[in-house]
Amino acid sequence: MNEVKHLADQQRRALEGGGWHGPALLEVLQGVTAKRAAARPIRTVHSIWEIVLHIEAWDRVVLGRLTGHPIDLSDAENWPAVRDVSPGAWKRAVASMKSTHQKLNRRIAKLTPARLDGGYGPRKRYKIFRLVHGVVHHELYHAGQIAILKKG
Repeated sequence: MNEVKHLADQQRRALEGGGWHGPALLEVLQGVTAKRAAARPIRTVHSIWEIVLHIEAWDRVVLGRLTGHPIDLSDAENWPAVRDVSPGAWKRAVASMKSTHQKLNRRIAKLTPARLDGGYGPRKRYKIFRLVHGVVHHELYHAGQIAILKKG
């Protein structure tokens, strides 16, 4: 498996499962209700819902960087507020996060090895390889947080 296919596979597994690290994001979210997603079992920590919105925001950032349309998030966009805590809104939030993740996965799969070694940002000083690895780690980090919050 070449590095591009490997990265796309790892990014897909971070959402859908099959990685050796433990439960993936969608696996951790199974059974989470809107009420549970909006809850704050630890008062000073983001809710599951806020984390899901944050994950999607950063998937959009990475997608934008890969397509040459960089996005800079404001604080409010980085950690979006949950305004509607209905079950329907929760289902839409998870579906939107999943859709954005899948768009990003398709974009990653289209990268070439030369593009992985290429850069982005000011003076192209940041490597695409590191960006894609980073988004995988970011999702798994937050999946771990959600797993802990589910127990609270």
